[in-house]
Amino acid sequence: MLFSVLYVEKKLKRVENYTINYGELSMMIRLVAADSIGTRSMCTFVDTGDVSLVIDPGAALGPWRYGLRPHPKEVKRLEEHKAKIASLTSKVDLVIVTHYHYDHIPRPYEDISWLKGKTVVVKDPENNINFSQRTRAHLFVEQLRKVGCKILVADRGSIRIGTTSIKFSKAVQHGNSPKLGYVIEVCISTGSERLVHTSDVEGLVDEQQLDFIIQNKPDIVICDGPMTYMLGNRFTENDLEKSINNLMRIIASCRPTFLVLDHHLIRDLNWRDKVNKLITYADSFGTCVCTAAAFSGLSYEPLEAMRRELYESFPVSAGRNFKTDEDYV
Repeated sequence: MLFSVLYVEKKLKRVENYTINYGELSMMIRLVAADSIGTRSMCTFVDTGDVSLVIDPGAALGPWRYGLRPHPKEVKRLEEHKAKIASLTSKVDLVIVTHYHYDHIPRPYEDISWLKGKTVVVKDPENNINFSQRTRAHLFVEQLRKVGCKILVADRGSIRIGTTSIKFSKAVQHGNSPKLGYVIEVCISTGSERLVHTSDVEGLVDEQQLDFIIQNKPDIVICDGPMTYMLGNRFTENDLEKSINNLMRIIASCRPTFLVLDHHLIRDLNWRDKVNKLITYADSFGTCVCTAAAFSGLSYEPLEAMRRELYESFPVSAGRNFKTDEDYV
């Protein structure tokens, strides 16, 4: 199956010149929602033949960008993604939750009947967790219990289903600081192929985030890219250098076929310029660096990064009146 991705709408134009060949992949892997397709998310569907699963069944919008609230087009996309996540997740065998930010899980007031009776493997809600995530975790676990879910703790554990092995990392920090809490990374292996989903590592700036990937030598890495849109603020030039060097180490050590970079990275319209050194290096090893949109054969629509352009091209009298920032972050 071959995809070439092009997105054009009125005055807005974003082009990704990727051709993705899925012919040799044994696992079915699709990004259900992601920043490059319009919402904050890393929701991923995987079917190995033995088991179907969804990682992080949540999506959100950035409450503020360029001093602007989300454009109605972003709100519509969020509604579409939430509906798609619910529909798809209701049909899978297993659900994995890597941490408790609301772009990765449903919010407390949302209907989660689509998770009824599911086995849900979660980041430890009690240990290696900050106050905010612990509070959210307890609320989410209670929601799951109310719909009859079987809840398992993931950290450092593993599951085997047929020929499929699912391994979980120890808790690693969310980005360049433990202030935002901790996440777990996930490795799914079929024997002939391995996928690692990093969750919110913000570009792999920490050695412990890197270790799990190097140890498992994946063929496909779905990675939260460096947070370059906050460069000079929460993310330093040194963080960016460490991130690029660590990603290059993965390419040299693991030789993955695909390195999917998305999430925090795609909030920067000029992300490609910031990681051009990495892209050139990856190409020399035959590794395709692409976004979730390109990997999944979808239109490249980084709506949050394009919010200013959306308001200019599609004016509205006022942004939607959101409840609170936390409802959408």
